[in-house]
Amino acid sequence: MNDSNIQNIPKIHAEIERKSEEIGFTMPSDLYVGSFLKTLISSKPKGNFLEIGTGIGLSLSWMVEGMDNGSKLISIDNDQELITIAQSYFGDDERVELVCMDGTEWLKEYTGSKFDLIFADAWPGKYSEIEEVLDLVKVGGFYVVDDMKRQPNWPEGHENHVQRLIDYLEGRDDFQITKMNWSTGLILAVKK
Repeated sequence: MNDSNIQNIPKIHAEIERKSEEIGFTMPSDLYVGSFLKTLISSKPKGNFLEIGTGIGLSLSWMVEGMDNGSKLISIDNDQELITIAQSYFGDDERVELVCMDGTEWLKEYTGSKFDLIFADAWPGKYSEIEEVLDLVKVGGFYVVDDMKRQPNWPEGHENHVQRLIDYLEGRDDFQITKMNWSTGLILAVKK
């Protein structure tokens, strides 16, 4: 099996990668994470999805491609420049709501429905407000985090935050977790 032969890359992906290089965005998600997210989202028709950490929209492009017409996705980032760029790619898609707001504040204020999948790709929802974000996952829903393997852009001491998150998730009996030493290092947790 050749897992590097990734199929059905979103049409918009190459353009978002080009824009990422143009503006010097250095934290893009990789193709493996994108393909994984698209596969999981495809399993939830009429799903309700949340991405914390829009970035420039690379992961979002995969997530949107996995959604059916009855699905909704909220994507949050605190960087107005990045949200504006993502808006240029996804702003016409009625299924997608892009929010420029601090993830911590958004999580504290959100009172809507629970989610079928939450991709936490920012500090809030991954290393802070973890209890709040896990409470927003539906039974049978997915909580996904990446970058669990050491990354070149990690600040000194970041591996301690990663280990605390892993230990915390391993200690929860309301989630079944699988740790994957694949791509950037993924954890998939399913709410029981």
